[in-house]
Amino acid sequence: MSLRSAPAFSDLLAEARHSVVRVEMRDHYGVESEAAEFAEWRKHRTIAPDALETARPWVEMIQGAVRRGVRVQRARIVSLPASEYIRFEHASTFVNLAAGEEVRWLPRRLATDLALPGTDFWLFDDRLIRFGHFAGDGAVIGHEMNDDPATVRLCSNAFAAVWERATPHEEFVI
Repeated sequence: MSLRSAPAFSDLLAEARHSVVRVEMRDHYGVESEAAEFAEWRKHRTIAPDALETARPWVEMIQGAVRRGVRVQRARIVSLPASEYIRFEHASTFVNLAAGEEVRWLPRRLATDLALPGTDFWLFDDRLIRFGHFAGDGAVIGHEMNDDPATVRLCSNAFAAVWERATPHEEFVI
């Protein structure tokens, strides 16, 4: 069977050879590791100067992959006007960029005719998908691996279509 439980993201990234792509489709995530930073942003509407240092493990992990020649791209499909969480995410994207990711944004209304999977995903080397499953409040429920060729093709095509329509982070205004 092609579905299986997910290994750690860091292990999957370490095995990637040429590409890692991400599609995000939620307007809110309840990620525990971001809770304090999000609360601080809500209070001050600014990202703390030490955010890059706080994210150092992520930054170094992505930088290592990029140095190996892996292209890391992240596409975010968002509702506009943007939710409070998306505004926070937009403000903190400089961390992703510092790590070496390419980030683009697509307003949800421009994705209505695209075939998209039912949840966010990471696609590694156009061969292996790591789906993320979330509760209604955005909390992570778990992850699931899939290497079914038809599902890989769906996700690869979905990412390519979103990426083509999306606006680079530097040009996207919330």
